[in-house]
Amino acid sequence: MEIKAEKVMPYGGDSRAKGLQVRDMFDSIAPAYDFMNRAMTLGIDRLWRRRAVSRVAREEPARILDIATGTGDMAIAMARRMPGAEVEGIDLSEGMVAVGCRKVERAGLGGRVKLRTGDSMDLPLPDAAVDAVTVAFGVRNFEHLARGYAEMMRVLRPGGVLCVLELSTPRGRLTAPLYRLYTRTVIPALGRLVSRDVRAYSYLPESIAAVPQGADMCALMLEAGASEASFRSMTFGACTLYVAKK
Repeated sequence: MEIKAEKVMPYGGDSRAKGLQVRDMFDSIAPAYDFMNRAMTLGIDRLWRRRAVSRVAREEPARILDIATGTGDMAIAMARRMPGAEVEGIDLSEGMVAVGCRKVERAGLGGRVKLRTGDSMDLPLPDAAVDAVTVAFGVRNFEHLARGYAEMMRVLRPGGVLCVLELSTPRGRLTAPLYRLYTRTVIPALGRLVSRDVRAYSYLPESIAAVPQGADMCALMLEAGASEASFRSMTFGACTLYVAKK
């Protein structure tokens, strides 16, 4: 399967690999990232995370890996919901991890949530090391999506669960044009006002439109070694929750 999202680059005129561009983009926007998330989604991103966390909690995992953890929102939410679990988060961006570590300490979760830099293409964990893997709004930024899923399945124990939250494109007659207008005009304009990286918030709608969605995303999970995979659309199709079992 051709993965169009792998060819969508944060900085179009830059010849570097996508992973390096993504790292630098998130380093650049890290100070404004949390504010932009709330503003762009009108706060609905918190609801989406709660639903993903609830799905993970059903598995009663003891050890969780949160990939593309960013500023740690997903990792913190899981630690709060599952007080018996240890959560490790990894992200390419040192800037995002630094913001996340400060949030973890403020939340009093430093003993159970550990954030560090790392590459989703080469996870720094042994085989079958975790009970659950999560990714929130990150897989569209992967340089090689199939390789990323293969790594997730490698570190996941047999019977473990993979939960992926990803932004998606509404298909309804009314919602689709409104969504295009919002993502192509309002979000880039807001990004120019708040963030010093103008290109980052133009890249966002381009990467959402290009990432595999629905059954195509599930097919990638199955090819990577999942025994089953399903998806659930939320908020008129603006976000999708994917769940796979190893």
